Amino acid sequence: MDRDRHVRYLEMMYESIPSDYEEQEINRLTLAYFVISGLNILNELDRINKDQVVNWVLSFQVHPSDTDTKDSRKFYGFYGSTTVQFSQQLFDTTKLSHNGGNLASTYCALAMLKTVGYDLGKLDSELILISMKNLQKHDGSFMPIHAGAEKDLRFVYCAAAICFMLNSWCGMDREKAKEYILSCQSYDGGFGLVPGSESHGGATYCAVAALYLMGFIEDDLLSRSSPSHLNVPMLLEWCLQRQAADGGFQGRSNKASDTCYAFWIGGVLRILRAQKFMDRKALRGFLLTCESEYGGFSKFPRKFPDLYHSYYGFSAFSLLEEPGLKPLCIALGIADIA
Repeated sequence: MDRDRHVRYLEMMYESIPSDYEEQEINRLTLAYFVISGLNILNELDRINKDQVVNWVLSFQVHPSDTDTKDSRKFYGFYGSTTVQFSQQLFDTTKLSHNGGNLASTYCALAMLKTVGYDLGKLDSELILISMKNLQKHDGSFMPIHAGAEKDLRFVYCAAAICFMLNSWCGMDREKAKEYILSCQSYDGGFGLVPGSESHGGATYCAVAALYLMGFIEDDLLSRSSPSHLNVPMLLEWCLQRQAADGGFQGRSNKASDTCYAFWIGGVLRILRAQKFMDRKALRGFLLTCESEYGGFSKFPRKFPDLYHSYYGFSAFSLLEEPGLKPLCIALGIADIA
């Protein structure tokens, strides 16, 4: 892997996001997460102004207004973009049902703050977590915002990661969340985003990583003889079947290999302590075909790179213990923080 080339690519993205990302403005914090966390994996975090990053991320935090009531059930996490921050002086925010935090954006914000060394104890974690509990539904799932949104495993994972990073589980009912996750395991061993849906690599990572963060998966799961709440043999078989003939991992059956699943499914295998069963040399060969001459990684071989697949390309190479890269905290999706 050409590490220096990837550092230049991320430095360029740090300075100015290309116009192709205009439609992703609503996810500005997520794009920044890929850049900041990516530089950290590459061991080049000193190239950015950390204080500047902290101040910028904190500017996205949602704070209660004078007119907010308990009935509003707003989530006081982080906005995803300045385009959804509405001033009380300019708007009657009581009539703006979506003027609240976003679960995925809050995960990205906390991950970035943790990455640059900010003390998360300085945040009002109780406000974040108690308001986050309003997003959990009766079946244990989570919505990303407080009104009018889908609910699936992605947001259960975000909630678990937020609680883990803030070192408090008052923001969710872990038992209900566990039951919801287990209801999403399919007949073939993988997990769908919702109960009864097709198994998917990203959903499977969200399920297994959330269970691990919540303390429901032991480090020696594969060696334990006692029964598990997970169908571990089927899960392991499903994951290993996703490694295709070209060495890469596919997200679903009969799909092409894709860079990001090297992390999503490779990460699951690492959490299960089963990475020894995958063909590491073949996976590395596939990833190199997706490495761009401009820096970064593409979704498929010999295509243009993008931030999303670049970040998970770096993460996959870290999983493969590439020299010069920081090791990952797999379940949090960021480099290990000392």
